[in-house]
Amino acid sequence: MKTPNPTQQDSTYARLRQWVTVGQFLPGERLKIHAIAEQLGVGVMPVRAALQRLAAEGALVNVPHSGMIVPKLTLAEFDDVLQTRLLLEGEAAERGAHRLDAAGVAELLALEQQMRDALKVNDAKGYLDANELFHLRLYQAAASPTLLSLIETVWLKVGPLSNKLFEVPASLRVINEAHGDTVMALRLKDSAGVRRAIEKDLFVAGQFLRPFCAG
Repeated sequence: MKTPNPTQQDSTYARLRQWVTVGQFLPGERLKIHAIAEQLGVGVMPVRAALQRLAAEGALVNVPHSGMIVPKLTLAEFDDVLQTRLLLEGEAAERGAHRLDAAGVAELLALEQQMRDALKVNDAKGYLDANELFHLRLYQAAASPTLLSLIETVWLKVGPLSNKLFEVPASLRVINEAHGDTVMALRLKDSAGVRRAIEKDLFVAGQFLRPFCAG
């Protein structure tokens, strides 16, 4: 039986979900349905439906008379999300390290180089896109759809903050170090080292992002 193609509504939702994850929308930003529809080349109905789905997941807030707003995390909320990420992503990284083949390691090495190149020219989008794919490929190798789904849901909470890293010059000197450590540990077949490197990556980035949280 042939699998049906994704509907426009589903593809619009997937695209907007990815935009939230990589920080294309900023905390406190009001999302304009018509502008997004024009940018995506679709009608307003699939955009409205996609935004409603994202609001149901907690990625957006529907404010009366204002529309869909990207929420601002409080410091307590951010710390809670960070601790959850350390647990989930550390586990996924260690499991993924056991299963990733040579081609997978080579892909992560190439993505780490892309992140280095993006940092050299202060390309926030290029860095964040490569960063998302780096983590995604490693976690996909864990072969746990449940774990990956939980991780992607948590990413929606912190994605809008991620661009703030590029407002802190000190962060740009260190935020890619853990990715190099990850690839080195993968080459050594050190799955515990991969876990430590990913946890370091999340923790270091978190310290630069905490000051941007609300209250």
